[in-house]
Amino acid sequence: MIEHISMSRMSARKSDPHTTRLAVEAVAEWLRGEVTATPKRPLLADACRTTARTLADELPGHAVELRVPPFVAVQCVSGPRHTRGTPPNVVEMNPETWLKVATGLESFAEALADGRIEASGSRAGEIASALPVIALQVG
Repeated sequence: MIEHISMSRMSARKSDPHTTRLAVEAVAEWLRGEVTATPKRPLLADACRTTARTLADELPGHAVELRVPPFVAVQCVSGPRHTRGTPPNVVEMNPETWLKVATGLESFAEALADGRIEASGSRAGEIASALPVIALQVG
């Protein structure tokens, strides 16, 4: 199940840079392609959740929904709040793509162009302005 985080809950759960860095480092070898085995689900979930929350802290608001199923969905980017049905601005990708984009190992534009990111709405691309969330060095 995707964990939906509203900004009211976010205020109680601000991201912590140290915790986010540790979560990303736990899956860093896999992201860099140094190991082929997918990380255990709790490690992958933690990395996705902490980086998504960090992005939401960097771009507070409700205009865009970032979805990384099955782990997390956050609202971000200032603008009108969406309350019913499918949000007008949605960015969705799998955990591996999200973590590579969130760490700067891949660009948002490249992943979008090759179809690994689904983005709808005129403001969806605005999340790229806060990427990478946590820079990860190659090798």
